[in-house]
Formats: sequence, C-alpha cells, structure tokens
Amino acid sequence: MIVRPALARDSVAIAEITNGIIRDTLVTFTTAERSPASIAQDISGRGPAFQVAEVQGRVVGFATYGEFRSGPGYAHSREHSIQLAPQARGQGTGRALMTALEKAARFDDVHVLIAGISAENPGAIAFHTALGFTQVGLMPEVGCKWGRWLDLVLMQKILRPV
Repeated sequence: MIVRPALARDSVAIAEITNGIIRDTLVTFTTAERSPASIAQDISGRGPAFQVAEVQGRVVGFATYGEFRSGPGYAHSREHSIQLAPQARGQGTGRALMTALEKAARFDDVHVLIAGISAENPGAIAFHTALGFTQVGLMPEVGCKWGRWLDLVLMQKILRPV
C-alpha cells in the first residue's frame, strides 16, 4: 500500500468510492453525488490535505480535511473526512491514511482535527477512538436521509507536536 497526496487523475476513483457511500449508506447524510471534476477541484485546492491510499496502482481510500467554520478564530481547526472502498476496510488503510493526514495537518499548523460521524456508523466511532479522538458532542436528529432523522457524533483530536 502507498499513501500519497491525491492527484487530479485520482478523482474518478475517489468519486466511485464516495458516491457508493452516498448512495448506499447512512455514513454521510448527503444525497448529492460528487462529480470527478468537483473532486479534482478539491484536490487542487487542498494539496497535502488530500491523501489517497493505493494498492497495486488502484486508489482504495482517501482522507482529507477542510475548513471547520469560517472566521479567523477557527483558523487552526479543520474537519476531516475519510472513506474507504469496501475491500480496503480492516486492512490498516484507514490508520495509514490518518497518519499521513495528521502529519500534513501538523505541517499546516492545524491544532484540532474534527470528525462529524453519523451515529449509524459505530465502526467509525470506534476507529476514531482508537486513534485518540474524543467524543465531544452528540447532535440529535440534525441530519435526514431516506426519511430518517439521524444523529451526528462530534469527535476531536488535539494535535500535539511530534
């Protein structure tokens, strides 16, 4: 497995991963699928803040971070997202991606990484807990998908210099 900064050419594979999750799960509350062009724009704008994992030349997962909230008071806080293709789960891919993302975040002077996780995704909550994230909030019924009200779990990790 190779973890590296994402390139525009990765956008089609990333779209396949994320759109499958959007269509088929409650992991994300969105129902709007992403185009490869919009993902390529994100990659271009985020640089090392957008990492991919590839196995045998195929992208099997990604992790990225972006603005948490606007305004200078939040300049050192970022919300991240991590998504894996089904075949990459349970293989150490997520941990490798988060290690690379945290390294990029420290370099980018990020102090806090934030995860907004669907309460319907207990695996992601356990994953983040194992990586040192702490649950700091629960927002009941803030999302709606497939006619269901969904809770959002907020987790954060304060990044310490290494």
